[in-house]
Amino acid sequence: MSDGKKFRVLVVDDSVVIRRMLCDVIATDPALEVVGTAPNGALAVTRVQQLNPDLVTLDVEMPEMDGLEALAVLRKQHPRLPVIMFSTLTERGATATIEALTRGASDYVTKPANVGSVTAACEAIRSELIPKIKALCGRAAGRPGSGARVLAPNPFARPAPGSGVRALPPGSGIRPAAPAQPPRGRVSAVVIGISTGGPNALAAMLPGLVADLPVPVLLVQHMPPTFTALLAERLAKVAKLPVREAAGGERLGPRQVWVAPGGAHLTVVGGASGQSLRLTHEPPENSCRPAADVLFRTAATAFLGNVLGVVMTGMGSDGQKGAEAIRAAGGTVIVQDEATSVVWGMPGSVVRAGAADQVLPLDQIAPEIVRRVRHGRTPTA
Repeated sequence: MSDGKKFRVLVVDDSVVIRRMLCDVIATDPALEVVGTAPNGALAVTRVQQLNPDLVTLDVEMPEMDGLEALAVLRKQHPRLPVIMFSTLTERGATATIEALTRGASDYVTKPANVGSVTAACEAIRSELIPKIKALCGRAAGRPGSGARVLAPNPFARPAPGSGVRALPPGSGIRPAAPAQPPRGRVSAVVIGISTGGPNALAAMLPGLVADLPVPVLLVQHMPPTFTALLAERLAKVAKLPVREAAGGERLGPRQVWVAPGGAHLTVVGGASGQSLRLTHEPPENSCRPAADVLFRTAATAFLGNVLGVVMTGMGSDGQKGAEAIRAAGGTVIVQDEATSVVWGMPGSVVRAGAADQVLPLDQIAPEIVRRVRHGRTPTA
């Protein structure tokens, strides 16, 4: 932190071993300090009151008061406090984590499995946890555009104010997006890249897409296997369109939403009979698999540039190169604004690269998608 103060973290887990491991990992970063620990949710609530931490890591399964119960209390008492869930890579852990994210958890970290040693486990936690703590506490973590805005547990419940074009501060070095313009041409597919804060943002945005949307929607949310399938199920309950996790081989058509499965890249291939989905296990890009860049790039090629790209809340810069590929092919890119993003890393990187045609608050993204899709299909377009 610029003033020399460290970000203060409260570690909550019923396992002494895990608490010690998390404390040791956090202590390796000079910008962070552990101000306390708690073995269950009830004590966590008390210690938050006593210690006033900047962030809480919260285990899901604990005695007396589990992570979900504790999260509900913390969100009532401290609505702006960042909370990172610490969950297992199991279906039960994934279910609880998705539930926690929809209840207002800021993000999650998975407990390492089959890593071979304590040292490897600590390194796995460190590489995933430390950047998220810094981003959610408002620090850029050494990369432009990765800073976070810590918001209320469900910041997307209220319409965001603004005209739809984000005002950029003087001297920011960011090239402002152009005001909303008519689409360049036909939109044959919508591709979305999203990460930190994604489940809540998607649950707020997808219901705004009309049931007769005449193009497919393809979605990359940075999550591991099992998590993405459960996310698709959850989103299907609130969206007007059917939402499914892709398995590969699906023919693309109207009125579809496909979620990339964790652990695989989602790509689009074109042929004489149309476009279809294919999964690959090529190396991660931007440390991500699935990666938005891969989806965006292949969609731009398969649909001959007739693609609308959407980059939403998330850490890092995944989606930037893909957005550039979409625009180079003749497509259009819109991004979520900073005020309604939990972390303005991914959308911010697109804006900084000058690859955003429009910057919108969350509540205006779905209407704009529908407008652009329909505009390209009207006789006067």
